Amino acid sequence: MIIMTTSMFAINGGLRMKKLLYVLYQPYKWFIYTPFLVVSTLFFGSLTIILVPLTNPRFASYVCGSIWSRLNGYVTPMRVHVHGRHNIDKEQSYVITANHQSHFDVFVLYGWLGIDFKWVMKQELRKVPGLGIGCEKVGHIFIDRSNHERALASLREAKKKIVNGTSVIFFPEGTRSLDGSLGEFKKGAFRMALDLDLPMLPVTISGTGKVLPPNTTRLFPGVVHMTIHPPIDTSPYNDENIQELIEKTRIVIRSGLPATNTE
Repeated sequence: MIIMTTSMFAINGGLRMKKLLYVLYQPYKWFIYTPFLVVSTLFFGSLTIILVPLTNPRFASYVCGSIWSRLNGYVTPMRVHVHGRHNIDKEQSYVITANHQSHFDVFVLYGWLGIDFKWVMKQELRKVPGLGIGCEKVGHIFIDRSNHERALASLREAKKKIVNGTSVIFFPEGTRSLDGSLGEFKKGAFRMALDLDLPMLPVTISGTGKVLPPNTTRLFPGVVHMTIHPPIDTSPYNDENIQELIEKTRIVIRSGLPATNTE
């Protein structure tokens, strides 16, 4: 009984401390981090527009995207641990699939994955000041989900860009997980991998949902882990057994999540 009471006091004390820290963090979030996010997005979006014609989209995307993401991660502050970087061959193009817990997944992938890739992103993001125009200039892929034919046309055009070590990245769940569990996967990423005869590169991100939970502004510092799994050879798969490839990839990504939110 004494041990249980002591444990309850410790838990309650921890919760009270976390609430106090959250309250103390709010002025920093609104008066330092949020202005920094806005200014850095406008600055690096504009810099991307300048660098693309002077250098090339690949250089501009990698330099501006990586620096923008890392700076916003550091200012949060968010600490990122990367596992399995040796599984990447920088000369190989991949279809990258990652789980999706938070808007901060973008910072983690762009800032710490370390390879050139194109995003597949929803059309609405084209309207974000700085971000939208910058992404368009470096060749990221905007998908109009409300128009199936336009979406297919965008993907067909995108296939031309996925060569010579440039990869494409999908969130196959299609939306952010509200509780950290892994949702069902859509087929788009896997069909592209089969069409282009490219390996899948599964990536698991954990912890971003606590840094910024979906559909909230409850930003809070935290620690994030990104696990880069071994590539999956897609040569044994086709349209008839594509579901097996989807399930295999999903199992691999799920294996990198904490046991409490694997489903």
